[in-house]
Amino acid sequence: MELRFTKMHGCGNDYIYFNGFDLEIQSPETLSVRLSDRHTGVGGDGIVLILPPRGGAADARMRIFNADGSEAQMCGNGIRCVAKYLYDNGMVTKERMRIETLGGIREILVTTQGGRVSDARVDMGKAVLSPGLIPVNLPGDSVINRPVTIGGATYAITCVSTGNPHAVTFCEDVDALDLPCLGPQFESNALFPERINTEFVEVLGRNHLKMRVWERGSGETQACGTGACASAVAAVLNGHCDRGADVRVGLIGGELVVRYREDETVFMTGDCHKVFEGVMEYE
Repeated sequence: MELRFTKMHGCGNDYIYFNGFDLEIQSPETLSVRLSDRHTGVGGDGIVLILPPRGGAADARMRIFNADGSEAQMCGNGIRCVAKYLYDNGMVTKERMRIETLGGIREILVTTQGGRVSDARVDMGKAVLSPGLIPVNLPGDSVINRPVTIGGATYAITCVSTGNPHAVTFCEDVDALDLPCLGPQFESNALFPERINTEFVEVLGRNHLKMRVWERGSGETQACGTGACASAVAAVLNGHCDRGADVRVGLIGGELVVRYREDETVFMTGDCHKVFEGVMEYE
């Protein structure tokens, strides 16, 4: 059968999008592995299905599958692209919309130029700090700047869930890190029963961060929206950034702006782009 797709990216975090309003995608896990390959497939960090909502509380629903076929709860960059797809294609005609994810319903406010969405602000909900809910196998009410041993070395981690679980470590020079070595050590460590997304963050100035990310199921990516949010939350909790301020998070693929408010709600703003459309043959 032939499947029509749209390649999109937010801050360099690229996914392959399918309109599930028009067709039913069989075996999305297998499809994601096949298409995400950058040599024999389309190339991407995974696939995103744009689906009808399951109730009247949302305008649409999204499912996200990583490059290894595992399903993610939430994708901060992906949800902005879903909002752009819905608006640009006339499927949702309002600038404020609600999209259902495995991590809950998220509200998105889009900004348009020439009748098309250029960027969007996402209400990411409240940051989760409880170890049992993240989850992370450590005691206490929260894990903030907690020394742990991973891969034979000691790291001070701060654990946050912003729809996905994250472990944030602050360091002096993120560019010098051997992330292809460190990332898998964090991802599959026994501390994290559902694996972990890990961020290494350099503080460039007050409310200005630089981040590299290793995503569970995808490896190092150009950007991670939930990771940028988790890094900003961790930076506030560790005294590097101000609560309620716009925190600039620089990534390989660009920059996201995150605000961690007094009520613990996190807002993220960033770009969203359509790259191309295509048709693939799928057996």
